[in-house]
Amino acid sequence: MASNEQAAPAREHFASRIGFLLIAAGCAIGLGNVWRFPYIVGEYGGAAFVLLYLIFLVILGLPVMVMEFAVGRASQKSGALAYDVLEPNCRFHWFTWWGQIGCYVLLMFYTTVAGWMLAYIPKMASGELSTTDPDAIAATFSGMLADPAQLIGWMVVVVLIGFLVCRLGLQKGVERITKIMMAALFVIMIALCIRTVTLPGAGEGIAFYLIPDFGKLFAGNTPAEQWATFGQAVYAAMGQAFFSLSLGIAAMEIFGSYMHDDHTLTGEAVRICALDTFVAIMAGLIIFPACFSYNVELDHGPALIFMTLPKIFLDMPGGRVWGSLFFLFMTFASFSTVTAVFENLIASACDNWGWSRKKSVGIVGAVLFLASIPCVLGYNVWSGFHPMPGKDILDFEDFFVSSLLLPIGSLVYLLFCVSKRGWGFDKYLAECNKGTGIKMSPKFKVYFRYILPILIIIILVVGLVPLFR
Repeated sequence: MASNEQAAPAREHFASRIGFLLIAAGCAIGLGNVWRFPYIVGEYGGAAFVLLYLIFLVILGLPVMVMEFAVGRASQKSGALAYDVLEPNCRFHWFTWWGQIGCYVLLMFYTTVAGWMLAYIPKMASGELSTTDPDAIAATFSGMLADPAQLIGWMVVVVLIGFLVCRLGLQKGVERITKIMMAALFVIMIALCIRTVTLPGAGEGIAFYLIPDFGKLFAGNTPAEQWATFGQAVYAAMGQAFFSLSLGIAAMEIFGSYMHDDHTLTGEAVRICALDTFVAIMAGLIIFPACFSYNVELDHGPALIFMTLPKIFLDMPGGRVWGSLFFLFMTFASFSTVTAVFENLIASACDNWGWSRKKSVGIVGAVLFLASIPCVLGYNVWSGFHPMPGKDILDFEDFFVSSLLLPIGSLVYLLFCVSKRGWGFDKYLAECNKGTGIKMSPKFKVYFRYILPILIIIILVVGLVPLFR
């Protein structure tokens, strides 16, 4: 046994602080920021909702992120073994598989959607979408969904690229490639933003997005309707702040295990949340001015990204270039999450079974490819199959992760860090405050123990309401 322990490879760490920040931010920055966020902002009244979202990002999302980082850095293990290391006799060991299940289910549909984004780069660049006829643009998207071979092909490309990056290792693969990808994402995003905010009539969209009108949070004819609208906006802001950071499935915890002790976890989490929010805000500055400039209503989901926005870009001078850049931006946003979650699964396989990184990449990649096929077929061969009433396979997998795995997982992290039956608040606080930077005050103990759990339970309960309809 001793010889095996001596032969075990040393834990990898990030080569640089900026590498950690960009990778962790890349995990948080995904389609929820650049796809879901603008739509929800539009639905709930613009800038007033953005302020509500920022409040919940600080009081709800940030603390849970710090806790995931703390568990990872203190244990120097993935979610597969972190609880065993930190508290061998605690009652949280059942959760060791929870994060891995969550990561697999997340990628079972995320790889498909990332494939859509990737597919639209050549469609825009080659002129396949050169028409501005809405029916023809919609037919292109519908035709892609109806073609299982095309969807599987793009999904395979996403899986292969993700695992090839991870196969190179933490520093030479994940860290180096993510730095390049995130830098390119920021450059493209800024270029798109400059283009859309200078469109004729874009000022109206900018005002809607950045100047708060709190009356829109209380829309309705009666006090009951107004307060109901406000309650819906509050829940939507809580959910967006929570889900946009990919919390609860150990996707952030793994990067804590690669960190050094030089900087406090609260300070690092603040920087990551700031990057995540910056991308979300900039995505709105791309979409809202463009939609207002062309008098386009904000539709939900695929209709906005794959049907409405291509027409807007094609109406612009040089539209094929701008449209291709937009989908390249969307691809980088989705790939940053895919690569980060891939790394979590690979590290968990190495920790659980002692596999080499190369072996873990091969086995986990094969499993993920097979597990992703149902989502692809859910739009064609299995289009008649609905795991839940009104939900196709992708919607069901998304619901399972967002409404069940993420809130329950986050609640477990919270209870583990503040409960005497888990790791305990004092140990968590000591780990959290190692290094230089923003310190976590012990005065938050009451909030973490009694108020934050209630907020997470509200998200869980309201999110499960569709099951009982």
